[in-house]
Amino acid sequence: MSDPRSEILKGTLDLLILRSLARAPRHGYGIARWLEETSQGLLQVEQGSLYPALYRMEDRGWISARWGLTDLKRRAKFYRLTARGRERLEAEEKGWNRMVRAIALILQPQEA
Repeated sequence: MSDPRSEILKGTLDLLILRSLARAPRHGYGIARWLEETSQGLLQVEQGSLYPALYRMEDRGWISARWGLTDLKRRAKFYRLTARGRERLEAEEKGWNRMVRAIALILQPQEA
């Protein structure tokens, strides 16, 4: 059985990446660290999932990228949300919130 801390529900990675970029541009490693720190270590995104998602989202016009320097003066690609990305984030959040409500209703104890 795999470690549940490292599993992300299918279809949520885009939402999580978009959310991570909502306040500030970040490089790939910065996105992964932000997700891990914000989830208190419960979510860990592997590079093999993160970078293909970033490239796909860039192709779809949800994010844009520019080369820059990290705090450690290393060259890295920094990603930021585009207007289309903000629209997509809003739609993804609404869908996620509907799903959470539906699941919460199902998981409530039922009267016999």
